[in-house]
Amino acid sequence: MLVLAFVWLGLFIIELIWGLSPLLNIVSNVIWIIFILDFLVKFALAPHKLSYIKHHWLTVISLLLPALRTFRLVRVVRSLRTLRAIRGLRLLRVMTRTNRGMRALSASFNRRGFSYVIVLTLVVILVGAAGMYTFEHELSNSGLDNYGTALWWTAMIMTTMGSDYWPRTPEGRVLCIILSLYAFAVFGYVTATLATFFIGQDVDNDEAELGGVKSITKLHNEITELRSEIQELLRQNSQQ
Repeated sequence: MLVLAFVWLGLFIIELIWGLSPLLNIVSNVIWIIFILDFLVKFALAPHKLSYIKHHWLTVISLLLPALRTFRLVRVVRSLRTLRAIRGLRLLRVMTRTNRGMRALSASFNRRGFSYVIVLTLVVILVGAAGMYTFEHELSNSGLDNYGTALWWTAMIMTTMGSDYWPRTPEGRVLCIILSLYAFAVFGYVTATLATFFIGQDVDNDEAELGGVKSITKLHNEITELRSEIQELLRQNSQQ
């Protein structure tokens, strides 16, 4: 199931950028059906079904959205000339598919440490770039006219450096805000992790500024041992 989750996410990126071939479309639908069956089994075994739905509502949405494409309901929406609704559904699909990828990553890593954050950030960059390209590339004089440029733009947003181009579609702006908030949170975590690593390296070095911490700890242990020996000698003298 973990492998299928990553494959499904990769197929979604391909769908946003180039579209799916008939074969890939069949593969995507088969994986989607497997996920539906897996969810129904877990839902049937869950002791508190309402609570299970509340904790997995994004999963439910991610499984319902492909039905719009599979059962050709998108054509009905287009006939009503609600293009904005279609773009909104695409944004929702980006969010729900990314959430499934996050769940797959959390299940793959025993501990959500630094490596988990790095891999998750790469997934967010890949999916976010595909979403930005989908929303912005059809505009005139768009700065994101190909996936490579969108990937570079998303990477700059994630590193908080920014770029000269800013989204012009409402969906692109919403996605930009989400990416910026994620980058803000991750940047603080990465900075703290790197600082902790370098401070730890500094502490292990006796010649570094923080190397005195290690020496002070050794001195404290020696004083404690010496105090114990003195108390033992005093006790023996009092007994004599």
